[in-house]
Amino acid sequence: MKSIKDIYKIGKGPSSSHTMGPAKAMSIYVSEHPEAEEYEAVLYGSLADTGEGHGTDKALESITEKPVNIVFNTKDRDNLPHENTMDIYAIIKGQKHSKMRVMSVGGGDIEIEGRESSPLLEIYPESTFGEIAALCKKEGIRLSDYVIMREGEEIYDFLYTVWETMKSAIHEGLTTSGILPGGLEVERKAQYLYNQRHIDESPVTRENRIVCSYAYAVSEQNADNGTIVTAPTCGACAVLPSVLRYMQEKHGFSDKQILKALAVAGLIGNLVKTNASISGAECGCQAEVGTACSMASAALGELFEMGIDQIEYAAEIAIEHHLGLTCDPICGLVQIPCIERNAVAAMRAINAMSLANFLSGSRKISLDLVIKTMYETGKDLSHLYRETAAGGLAKHYGKGSV
Repeated sequence: MKSIKDIYKIGKGPSSSHTMGPAKAMSIYVSEHPEAEEYEAVLYGSLADTGEGHGTDKALESITEKPVNIVFNTKDRDNLPHENTMDIYAIIKGQKHSKMRVMSVGGGDIEIEGRESSPLLEIYPESTFGEIAALCKKEGIRLSDYVIMREGEEIYDFLYTVWETMKSAIHEGLTTSGILPGGLEVERKAQYLYNQRHIDESPVTRENRIVCSYAYAVSEQNADNGTIVTAPTCGACAVLPSVLRYMQEKHGFSDKQILKALAVAGLIGNLVKTNASISGAECGCQAEVGTACSMASAALGELFEMGIDQIEYAAEIAIEHHLGLTCDPICGLVQIPCIERNAVAAMRAINAMSLANFLSGSRKISLDLVIKTMYETGKDLSHLYRETAAGGLAKHYGKGSV
C-alpha cells in the first residue's frame, strides 16, 4: 500500500475527484505539451454529468492561460475504464494531437492510461487488515506504532500540518456566514448550530450539536472552495476532523495523541482505497462518507486506547451500516445531501466506537470482508446513483415532489 499521505491531501474544494484530480492531470499535460496553441478536455461519466456543478471546467481552465475547450460527453458510457474518465488533447493548427486518457480515481489521485504509478510510493507490504493485525499482535504494538514503523517518525510532521489545516477549516467555517455558491441558495448553518444552545440541553444533546456544527463548518468550507483536507475525499472531509476536535476539547487529548489517531484513520482509508474504492462515482457515497465514518471510528478507538479487535469492529460497523448509500448530489453540487450527511456520519462514528467497546468479542464480520462487500455493492449500483445527479434526490428535487 501507499503512504497515508495518499489519503490526506490539502487543497481547495469542492471535489477531490472532480476538481483536484482533473486539475492535476491538466497540469501534467500542459507541462508535457507546451507547444499546444490550445487544449481540449473531453469529460465522460460522472465528470461529464456533474462536472459543471463541481467546477471541473473552472479547475481545468485555471491551469493554463491558453484556451481550454471543455466537452461534456454524457452519451458515451460504454467501456470506460473508470466512471471519472477524461481525454486531453493538444490543439495545433486546429487539429487534435497527443491524446492522454486520465482516470480520476478519488481522493485527488489520477491514473494515466499506459503509465504505471511510482512503485516507490508502495511502503506497506501488508495490504489487508488481517495481515496488519496479525503483525501487530505478534510484535505487541498498536496500529499507530505500525504506521510509524512503516512511514518513519517524519510522518508526524506531515500529520501535524494535516491537523492544523483541519482545525483551521473548523474555525473558518464557524466564523463565516452567508449563502454558498452554486445557485441552490444553501445557507451556511455551522455558526448557528454552534451558538444556539438548546432550551433544555443535556450533555448528549450538546455533544450532538457541537460535533455536527464542526462537521457543517468543514463541509461548508469545502462547498465554498475553501482549503480542507481530503479524509478520504473532499465530499467526506468533515467527518474525521469534527469528531477528533470535539474529543480533544472534551477529554484534553494532546496533539500527539491526535496525530496517532490520524495515523490509524489514514491506515483504514488506505485499506479501503487499496482493496475497494473511495470514489463516489465508482461506488456511491458509501465509498466516501462510509469510509470517512470508518476512519473516524478507528481514530476514536486509538484515542481511547482500545484494542486492535475493538478498533477493527468499530471501523467495520461504520462501513457496514453505510452499505448501499447512494451518491445523488443535487445539481452536481457538494451541498445537498453531502453537508448534512457528513454530520450524521460523525455521530455514527462515535456510536460505532462506543458499541465496539462493548461487543467486539461477539462480532462475525471482519473489516476486510465488509470492505470487499462495499466494493461489490458499489459496482452493483445503477450509474444513476453514483454521482451522476440523475437519480434519487437529484432527480426529484425541484419537481414538486413531497
